[in-house]
Amino acid sequence: MSVAERTPEVSVDAAVTTASIRTAIAPVLERLRETSARRDIDRTHPFAEVRSLAEAGILRYRVPQEDGGAGATVRELIELVVDIAAADSNVAQALRPGFLVADGLATGTLTGAKRERTLSRVLAGDLFAGTRNEATGTPGSVSTRLTRDGSAFRVTGEKFYSTGGLHARWFSGNAVDDDGGVVTFTVPTDSEGVGLIDDFDAVGQRLTASGTTRLDGVLVDPDEVDPFKAQPPHPHGSLAHLFLAATLAGIAGAAQHDAVRVVRGVTRPIKHSTAGRSADDPYVRLAVGRIATAAFTARAQVALAAEQLDAYWREPSEAGGLRATIAVAEAYVGAGEQALAAGELLFDVGGGTLTRREHNLDRHWRNARTVANHNPRGWKAAAVGGWLVADEPPPANGLF
Repeated sequence: MSVAERTPEVSVDAAVTTASIRTAIAPVLERLRETSARRDIDRTHPFAEVRSLAEAGILRYRVPQEDGGAGATVRELIELVVDIAAADSNVAQALRPGFLVADGLATGTLTGAKRERTLSRVLAGDLFAGTRNEATGTPGSVSTRLTRDGSAFRVTGEKFYSTGGLHARWFSGNAVDDDGGVVTFTVPTDSEGVGLIDDFDAVGQRLTASGTTRLDGVLVDPDEVDPFKAQPPHPHGSLAHLFLAATLAGIAGAAQHDAVRVVRGVTRPIKHSTAGRSADDPYVRLAVGRIATAAFTARAQVALAAEQLDAYWREPSEAGGLRATIAVAEAYVGAGEQALAAGELLFDVGGGTLTRREHNLDRHWRNARTVANHNPRGWKAAAVGGWLVADEPPPANGLF
């Protein structure tokens, strides 16, 4: 188990821009890209690299400039996520909870003292994790309990899919209080009684730190407890799903990078090829071109969906919210299909040598398959169809 240490304060006067953050993280992303295949085999979490991203102000990317952030648009944020995922899709997903927390500072969905606390933590370089998911009981049920302890509370329970938990300073979840109501809570991950378990064992995305969080009588500050809020209207929950689509687009980009790399330096043409080297084989070129097209298409889809979210936040309306929600659903379906295709086509650029474990090229397809399974694409595609042919809006359940 690894618990993130408290990070030093970062002054609001330390001005950042989208360009300065991009420059600061570029060498970190290159290290992630170079080591991703080996780390996936060894199950080695990139703790140092994620900490470097946090210290570079990665979560300040979309925070308003007047609050000490870079003031990025949703499209700029999503393109950043694609690039992080192209280096290591596990890291992109591990940062997802933190980016979603920070987005509340940009959209105005965080207010008052909670906004001030969150802003202070983001500026200090803290990372966040959280989930409402539990591995037992019926879907959506809550067995975690929050009980009164003098002037404070204690929380006991077990949460699963705690994405980014091993890197985070703060963990948030939901629980049932003494009155039987559902509340949300936030605790430091280094609190006594918090256990961060690295037990996520999916076929892909194994290093997203998405395992179990155990809470054994963890002390909770009353200021960190809030009543559970009803699901907000479209598209308030859509960024979470566009983030997954951007991760899929990044996986397609990673497949393209590896396709070019292995053709230039690893593979040889087959015996009956008309080319003297793989890079000149027309069918190898065809395969690389198709992979590149998949990566380009996926990136374009998520970028256009992000623009719909930007349009909504500039001028919120019910119609704009539905347009953005549908666009995100389309991007999720499309990026998933492109990433899966790119991961499979990667093996068409060479022969049996590429299937050796030392190359670990199957991780791209495994990662895409795992991300695409978080929300079934069939439901999203059917919701898009229902909107187009019957004017039926997608469910307002936080999954669109």
